[in-house]
Amino acid sequence: MTPCAFLSTCSFFGKYQDSRQAACQGFILQYCKGDQQEKCKRKAYRKEHNAPPPPEMMPNGIVMGA
Repeated sequence: MTPCAFLSTCSFFGKYQDSRQAACQGFILQYCKGDQQEKCKRKAYRKEHNAPPPPEMMPNGIVMGA
């Protein structure tokens, strides 16, 4: 599968791409590089607001620290 077109500008991917945490790698495999790309809340936010989402927002829409 082709990776998400926003990978190069995605703050989530940039911050967690080298993480060894299983949860982070799971999000990346599913949402950034897998079949859940169209369900990515970060991608939906970007389309709706014409701006990148907050860095604390995970692909499932949960905002860390909120």
